[in-house]
Amino acid sequence: MFLADTLRTRLQGRVRRWALKRYPRSRSVTLTQNRIFILPTRAGAGFMLLLILLLLMGVNYENNLIYAITFLAAGVFLVSCLHTYSNLAGIRLQALRGNNCFAGEQAGFELELDHQAGRQPEQIRLQFEQGTPLLVDLEKSSQRLELFCVAPARGWLQPGGLKLETCFPLGLFRAWTWVNLELQALVYPRPLAGELPAPEGGGQSGEASLQQRDGTDDFTGLERFQPGMSLRQIDWKSYARGLGLQAKQFGDQQSPDIWLDLEVCAGNLEQRLSRLTYWVLELSKREQRFGLRLGALELPPEQGENHRYEALKRLALYGRGGQA
Repeated sequence: MFLADTLRTRLQGRVRRWALKRYPRSRSVTLTQNRIFILPTRAGAGFMLLLILLLLMGVNYENNLIYAITFLAAGVFLVSCLHTYSNLAGIRLQALRGNNCFAGEQAGFELELDHQAGRQPEQIRLQFEQGTPLLVDLEKSSQRLELFCVAPARGWLQPGGLKLETCFPLGLFRAWTWVNLELQALVYPRPLAGELPAPEGGGQSGEASLQQRDGTDDFTGLERFQPGMSLRQIDWKSYARGLGLQAKQFGDQQSPDIWLDLEVCAGNLEQRLSRLTYWVLELSKREQRFGLRLGALELPPEQGENHRYEALKRLALYGRGGQA
């Protein structure tokens, strides 16, 4: 039994490698007869053995009833083979996108499956090489789903080959195929909690003194009205007292910029990147402006969702040979 399982595993591995090398990666794949493999399952092999025994009994005893049962069962066997194959044939897979995650989590990859009208493929099992299997029934002509794959390390993650298989309707045959879709997800370093760094210019960690910036919240004074300024800024009380046109100035009290620097973190490279990731997430929650230094690379201080994504992306790809 162990030897048979080992041989089967090796054979499946060779078929997978051959199937994935046969076709290049693409955004869309349609399953045709030259992509689908089909073989009897263990139950199917047992059914074939039963047919042979029934046929021998019919020949030996010259019993017409045994002949009838044998040929009926053989017809069911052949029809089951055709239905199992057609359950996969004609399905079109479209790669949509990969959802970013943190190292150690499951990265999600979104797909769209289409099939011909009038057919409803059932019990289709989909699984990436290092992913979680998903069993679906395609009740609609077009259906979106999300498959998950383990994300062990930071950087770009490509889920590898996608396996589709089915044993529908009787479990006597197994039809399967391997496809290689153009999918990837960005895996950020796993956050590692730690104390926030002190802002430049002194002060305690996370307790920065306030700085004045242009804004809309607090009144800071008057200045001479200049062409191009909004009429809403005019101080009409000053104008009524004969002081000329004066414009109101407003500002916001904000904390000074914080620089997250790889060089000031303790630990090995992955630990430092993980701590910087934690700081990026924490400062983004506080809506605090921050900049990022990774060696010679600098991301100027800013805030917002786009700034957060750019900082996490640089942390994920640092030292990986590309920032694309």
